[in-house]
Amino acid sequence: MSSGISIGVVGGGAATVCLIDALARSDGGPGGITVFEPSPHLWRGRAYQVDTETLRVNAPPDDMSVRAGDPGHFERWLETRDRVTGVRQGVDRMSGARFAPRPVYGAYLEESAYAALGELRRRGWRVDIIGEAVTSAARLPDQVVLRTGAGASRAFDYVVLSVGGDSPKDVYGLGGTPGFVGDPYPVSGTLEDIGEDEHVAVIGSGLTAVDIVLSLVSRGHQGPVSLLSRRGVLPGVRQRPVHVELRHLTPDRLHGTARGRRELALEDVAAVMRAEFRDAGADLDAVIHEIIRVDLEDPVDRLRRQIDEVDSPRMGLRILQRAVPETGPDVWPMLREAEKIQILRAHYRTIMSLCCPMPPGSAAVLLELVEAGQLEMFSGLLDVAPSEEGGFDVLAADGTAFRADRVISAVNAAEGRVPAGALSLVTSLIRARAASRHPHGGLQLARATSRLTSNGRPDPRLYGLGNIAAGALFFTFGIPSLVDRSQDIVAAILEHSATVQAARGEAEPVAA
Repeated sequence: MSSGISIGVVGGGAATVCLIDALARSDGGPGGITVFEPSPHLWRGRAYQVDTETLRVNAPPDDMSVRAGDPGHFERWLETRDRVTGVRQGVDRMSGARFAPRPVYGAYLEESAYAALGELRRRGWRVDIIGEAVTSAARLPDQVVLRTGAGASRAFDYVVLSVGGDSPKDVYGLGGTPGFVGDPYPVSGTLEDIGEDEHVAVIGSGLTAVDIVLSLVSRGHQGPVSLLSRRGVLPGVRQRPVHVELRHLTPDRLHGTARGRRELALEDVAAVMRAEFRDAGADLDAVIHEIIRVDLEDPVDRLRRQIDEVDSPRMGLRILQRAVPETGPDVWPMLREAEKIQILRAHYRTIMSLCCPMPPGSAAVLLELVEAGQLEMFSGLLDVAPSEEGGFDVLAADGTAFRADRVISAVNAAEGRVPAGALSLVTSLIRARAASRHPHGGLQLARATSRLTSNGRPDPRLYGLGNIAAGALFFTFGIPSLVDRSQDIVAAILEHSATVQAARGEAEPVAA
């Protein structure tokens, strides 16, 4: 019996590509799937749109595959592209690892999406792509109605919110000021009119800030560049890839540890971590020291040290970088609330900087610019304001003050903040008591299924994927995490659909 289910997906970025691929490889259907995406960057999202190929993904190909159980999927696609173009792009000059240009990864997402949709159509699925924003939703007894800004409405058996992240924050209220760039992407357009000798100040020191610096330099920029942030924490530097197979820090092991208990203590997780590090011959204390001393070490000294450790045989950071995205979403909901707050306040950004590191070749360019005197990093940023004489006045906590010709925001939105474009939709769900806010960002979700929850009750018709789940699942935006959650969602939808059909099948003869 065909399910005939209808699925509405709000958002058409990388997370949705993972979802569609999981659906195409399942045994469900045929049914119908409708994707709502108002932006021109269908399947690519903000991160992987058409732009300069100076921008790189920050993970090797086996961490960027959209296909569950097939880490070589993206690498094979790249190799095919290499043969066609005759060019092998993205090989890191220091580690030899490959970090593909982000626009190239965007092309992979596009091809993967259309291949999966083609497979669904071949199996009898109806596929619709609607270039409009969903502005509100209504929960009916057995369906969810989505309404768009144009006033049209459609009802679905299941709805997945895959709305992505928000644009950068305008922390200092500079929007509309001449010389200020609020959103740097695509950098090929936003950096185009910057004079090669102008002093450029970049607010932020994360991966977006690194993108801006590398893009400026690739365009031949000669003027000074200043990275401004409150903490001065750069992304970590990715070490040469070494395969890591977790033996203890796995979802199954942590679930076993938590069996029969409402919550896990941080010490419970630490005990499993110690076992993982012990069996791998890794030094857990060294990783803890790396996390604790981030605010005590000069950013340039840290950058130089981490570059020197690219070929380190020590496995500690590599284990952390595997465990956080792979096991973090399963462990996080089980932790005590006080310990979650402690981690978020004291260590979240540091852990993210280590688990989302930059390619070593990118780090080497930053260090070269620092040593040449072109790039400076300032922590303790107090204020950036338009100057009466043109440009911008910058003030740091140590009394450093200077004037910049241009200011570019690279401040990421708070993790889990609902993007402005989805706020009216989310608000309508909350008002209808079909969803509830999570205190740490995004919406409340059931860990195992990614179902939206309200008053502790998971809704089998509503799901969240990606940043909308940041508060509930901790690490949600890496491709491996998106792939895992997509599998969970597809499995939950098909299981619920089968249960509903079985119930209807049993009831029909009685009604007759």
